[in-house]
Amino acid sequence: MPEIRHSVASTGILPIPAGGAIDAHWHDQHQIVYAGQGVLSVTTDAGSWIAPANRAIWVPGGTVHEHRAYGHTALHTIGLTENPLALDAPSALVVSPLLRELILTYTAPMDDPAERDRLYAVLLDQLKRSVQRPTYLPTPNDPRLAALCELLYDDPADNRTLAELGTQVGASERTLSRLCRADLGMTFPQWRTELRLHTALRLLAAGESVTRVAHRCGWASTSAFIDTFRRSFGHTPGASRA
Repeated sequence: MPEIRHSVASTGILPIPAGGAIDAHWHDQHQIVYAGQGVLSVTTDAGSWIAPANRAIWVPGGTVHEHRAYGHTALHTIGLTENPLALDAPSALVVSPLLRELILTYTAPMDDPAERDRLYAVLLDQLKRSVQRPTYLPTPNDPRLAALCELLYDDPADNRTLAELGTQVGASERTLSRLCRADLGMTFPQWRTELRLHTALRLLAAGESVTRVAHRCGWASTSAFIDTFRRSFGHTPGASRA
């Protein structure tokens, strides 16, 4: 088993090439991670969070996590001793235009400590106002549910019903439906939609066309994909691809 590193929750900018990763590690401090360019995922034992340009991810101190970049990614990280959000689990936060500029400025080199302190105070105020928006794909624990989810990881466009998938993993639709709520905290259709959205963000970051992504992720039409994507992330997949 690879060693899980302990490191300081530093503040700064780290370029990560497409497909690059930062292995499992943890910090004493809390951390905000933000992809100023590209798409970033943060994964823990509980699941994965994904961050397009209008999301940041809150990682509480002590949380073992790893990062993966999709598309060339500029990773902006901010270490925090305070917990302005009063959250003890990772969460995706909406990044307003003001908060984005604060993150980009605060993580850049700065010579004036007083200016840095003022920016930090405003940053904390803006974080307190940030709205949480789920970009979370939980990891199943039950082996039957894990087997079902693995089928869809391999092919998000698989449109079989829960009952049809259940025949392949040896569990009834009723059992799997109950497990989804108990193990994943959401219904099966909700989980499948989250999986498809996560996959879509990764494919868009890799340069795939919107139409191609809609097809590969299982949407019935490009317009249905665009509508779901806009409702989830607040902008069109074309804007995300750009």
